[in-house]
Amino acid sequence: MGKYDDLIWKTVEKEQILHTPVFDVYLQKEVTASGMEGDYVGISAPDWVVVIPIHEGNFVLVRQWRHGEDNLTLEFPGGVMDPKEEPKITALRELEEETGYRAGKMTFLGRVSSNTALFKNHFSVFLAEDLVQTGQQHLDEDELLRFEEIPIEEVIKRYGDHELTHAYMGTALAFYFRHKLMN
Repeated sequence: MGKYDDLIWKTVEKEQILHTPVFDVYLQKEVTASGMEGDYVGISAPDWVVVIPIHEGNFVLVRQWRHGEDNLTLEFPGGVMDPKEEPKITALRELEEETGYRAGKMTFLGRVSSNTALFKNHFSVFLAEDLVQTGQQHLDEDELLRFEEIPIEEVIKRYGDHELTHAYMGTALAFYFRHKLMN
Protein backbone atom coordinates (compact mmCIF):
# COMPACT_ATOMS: atom_id res chain seq x y z
CA MET A 1 0.00 0.00 0.00
CA GLY A 2 1.32 3.45 -0.97
CA LYS A 3 1.88 6.32 1.40
CA TYR A 4 -1.19 8.24 0.19
CA ASP A 5 -3.54 5.43 -0.86
CA ASP A 6 -5.96 6.36 1.93
CA LEU A 7 -6.53 9.75 0.24
CA ILE A 8 -7.53 8.33 -3.14
CA TRP A 9 -11.13 8.13 -4.31
CA LYS A 10 -12.05 5.62 -7.02
CA THR A 11 -14.96 6.17 -9.41
CA VAL A 12 -17.29 3.15 -9.26
CA GLU A 13 -20.20 4.58 -11.28
CA LYS A 14 -20.35 7.44 -13.77
CA GLU A 15 -23.45 8.93 -15.42
CA GLN A 16 -23.54 11.76 -17.92
CA ILE A 17 -26.14 14.25 -16.67
CA LEU A 18 -25.60 17.11 -19.14
CA HIS A 19 -24.14 17.44 -22.62
CA THR A 20 -23.35 20.86 -24.11
CA PRO A 21 -21.38 21.96 -27.17
CA VAL A 22 -18.56 23.02 -24.81
CA PHE A 23 -18.47 20.42 -22.02
CA ASP A 24 -20.15 17.36 -20.51
CA VAL A 25 -21.13 17.02 -16.85
CA TYR A 26 -20.93 13.67 -15.06
CA LEU A 27 -22.30 12.49 -11.74
CA GLN A 28 -19.67 10.20 -10.26
CA LYS A 29 -20.20 7.78 -7.39
CA GLU A 30 -16.83 7.44 -5.71
CA VAL A 31 -15.40 5.39 -2.83
CA THR A 32 -12.22 5.52 -0.74
CA ALA A 33 -10.05 2.58 0.32
CA SER A 34 -11.69 2.79 3.78
CA GLY A 35 -15.18 2.49 2.23
CA MET A 36 -16.34 6.10 2.51
CA GLU A 37 -18.69 6.90 -0.40
CA GLY A 38 -19.88 10.09 -2.03
CA ASP A 39 -21.45 11.55 -5.16
CA TYR A 40 -19.37 14.15 -6.98
CA VAL A 41 -19.57 16.14 -10.19
CA GLY A 42 -16.89 16.06 -12.87
CA ILE A 43 -16.82 18.23 -15.98
CA SER A 44 -15.18 16.93 -19.12
CA ALA A 45 -14.02 19.54 -21.64
CA PRO A 46 -11.32 19.62 -24.30
CA ASP A 47 -7.82 20.79 -23.44
CA TRP A 48 -6.87 24.25 -24.65
CA VAL A 49 -3.87 26.52 -25.06
CA VAL A 50 -2.97 30.05 -24.05
CA VAL A 51 -0.42 32.00 -26.10
CA ILE A 52 1.66 34.89 -24.75
CA PRO A 53 2.63 36.81 -27.90
CA ILE A 54 5.33 39.46 -27.56
CA HIS A 55 5.85 42.07 -30.27
CA GLU A 56 8.22 45.02 -29.88
CA GLY A 57 7.95 45.16 -26.08
CA ASN A 58 4.19 44.65 -26.06
CA PHE A 59 1.90 41.77 -25.27
CA VAL A 60 -0.58 41.08 -28.05
CA LEU A 61 -3.99 40.65 -26.41
CA VAL A 62 -7.48 40.00 -27.74
CA ARG A 63 -10.51 41.98 -26.67
CA GLN A 64 -13.72 39.98 -26.69
CA TRP A 65 -17.10 39.61 -25.01
CA ARG A 66 -17.23 36.96 -22.29
CA HIS A 67 -20.76 35.70 -21.73
CA GLY A 68 -20.10 34.33 -18.22
CA GLU A 69 -18.71 37.68 -17.08
CA ASP A 70 -21.08 39.84 -19.20
CA ASN A 71 -18.08 41.99 -19.96
CA LEU A 72 -15.52 42.85 -22.60
CA THR A 73 -12.20 41.41 -21.52
CA LEU A 74 -8.58 41.62 -22.61
CA GLU A 75 -6.83 38.26 -22.72
CA PHE A 76 -3.97 36.41 -24.28
CA PRO A 77 -5.07 34.61 -27.44
CA GLY A 78 -5.86 30.94 -27.15
CA GLY A 79 -8.37 28.28 -27.80
CA VAL A 80 -9.55 24.71 -27.72
CA MET A 81 -7.38 21.93 -29.08
CA ASP A 82 -8.80 19.91 -31.95
CA PRO A 83 -8.97 16.16 -31.22
CA LYS A 84 -5.49 14.57 -31.38
CA GLU A 85 -3.89 17.96 -32.12
CA GLU A 86 -0.57 18.72 -30.41
CA PRO A 87 -0.67 21.74 -28.08
CA LYS A 88 2.06 23.59 -30.00
CA ILE A 89 0.11 23.22 -33.26
CA THR A 90 -3.00 24.60 -31.54
CA ALA A 91 -0.96 27.51 -30.18
CA LEU A 92 0.41 28.38 -33.63
CA ARG A 93 -3.05 28.06 -35.19
CA GLU A 94 -4.90 30.08 -32.54
CA LEU A 95 -2.31 32.86 -32.58
CA GLU A 96 -2.65 33.31 -36.32
CA GLU A 97 -6.45 32.89 -36.35
CA GLU A 98 -7.05 35.48 -33.63
CA THR A 99 -4.30 38.03 -34.32
CA GLY A 100 -2.94 37.44 -37.82
CA TYR A 101 0.53 36.99 -36.32
CA ARG A 102 2.82 34.05 -37.09
CA ALA A 103 5.42 33.12 -34.50
CA GLY A 104 9.01 32.56 -35.57
CA LYS A 105 9.64 31.03 -32.15
CA MET A 106 7.10 29.20 -29.97
CA THR A 107 8.28 28.08 -26.50
CA PHE A 108 6.30 25.74 -24.23
CA LEU A 109 6.11 27.26 -20.72
CA GLY A 110 3.92 24.78 -18.85
CA ARG A 111 0.69 22.83 -18.48
CA VAL A 112 -1.83 23.01 -15.63
CA SER A 113 -5.34 21.92 -14.69
CA SER A 114 -8.04 24.47 -15.39
CA ASN A 115 -9.71 23.67 -12.03
CA THR A 116 -8.87 20.41 -10.26
CA ALA A 117 -12.06 20.48 -8.17
CA LEU A 118 -14.39 20.10 -11.15
CA PHE A 119 -12.72 20.00 -14.56
CA LYS A 120 -10.87 17.09 -16.11
CA ASN A 121 -9.09 19.19 -18.74
CA HIS A 122 -5.79 21.06 -18.82
CA PHE A 123 -4.34 24.04 -20.60
CA SER A 124 -0.85 24.59 -21.95
CA VAL A 125 0.89 27.96 -22.07
CA PHE A 126 3.26 29.02 -24.85
CA LEU A 127 5.44 32.08 -25.40
CA ALA A 128 5.29 33.37 -28.99
CA GLU A 129 8.23 35.49 -30.17
CA ASP A 130 9.67 36.77 -33.45
CA LEU A 131 6.17 37.64 -34.65
CA VAL A 132 5.38 38.47 -38.25
CA GLN A 133 2.03 40.08 -39.10
CA THR A 134 0.23 38.41 -42.00
CA GLY A 135 -2.49 41.06 -42.02
CA GLN A 136 -5.19 38.39 -41.94
CA GLN A 137 -7.26 37.05 -39.04
CA HIS A 138 -9.15 33.77 -39.52
CA LEU A 139 -11.91 33.98 -36.92
CA ASP A 140 -14.59 31.37 -36.31
CA GLU A 141 -18.02 32.50 -37.52
CA ASP A 142 -19.21 33.30 -33.96
CA GLU A 143 -15.90 34.83 -32.85
CA LEU A 144 -16.01 38.60 -32.46
CA LEU A 145 -12.69 39.98 -31.27
CA ARG A 146 -10.00 42.54 -31.92
CA PHE A 147 -6.36 42.27 -31.08
CA GLU A 148 -4.33 45.02 -29.45
CA GLU A 149 -0.71 45.55 -28.53
CA ILE A 150 -0.30 46.80 -24.98
CA PRO A 151 3.05 47.44 -23.23
CA ILE A 152 4.05 44.46 -21.06
CA GLU A 153 4.44 46.64 -17.96
CA GLU A 154 0.95 48.09 -18.39
CA VAL A 155 -0.64 44.63 -18.65
CA ILE A 156 1.17 43.49 -15.50
CA LYS A 157 0.09 46.60 -13.59
CA ARG A 158 -3.51 46.32 -14.77
CA TYR A 159 -3.96 42.58 -14.25
CA GLY A 160 -7.07 42.12 -12.10
CA ASP A 161 -8.82 45.31 -13.25
CA HIS A 162 -12.26 45.15 -14.88
CA GLU A 163 -10.86 44.13 -18.30
CA LEU A 164 -8.00 41.81 -17.32
CA THR A 165 -9.93 39.41 -15.10
CA HIS A 166 -9.46 35.96 -16.61
CA ALA A 167 -7.67 33.65 -14.16
CA TYR A 168 -5.72 31.92 -16.91
CA MET A 169 -4.02 35.29 -17.58
CA GLY A 170 -2.56 35.12 -14.07
CA THR A 171 -1.38 31.55 -14.62
CA ALA A 172 0.13 32.49 -17.98
CA LEU A 173 1.88 35.49 -16.40
CA ALA A 174 3.30 33.23 -13.66
CA PHE A 175 4.76 30.93 -16.32
CA TYR A 176 6.10 33.99 -18.19
CA PHE A 177 7.87 35.29 -15.05
CA ARG A 178 9.32 31.86 -14.29
CA HIS A 179 10.64 31.67 -17.85
CA LYS A 180 12.23 35.13 -17.56
CA LEU A 181 13.84 34.26 -14.21
CA MET A 182 15.32 31.02 -15.47
CA ASN A 183 16.61 32.28 -18.83
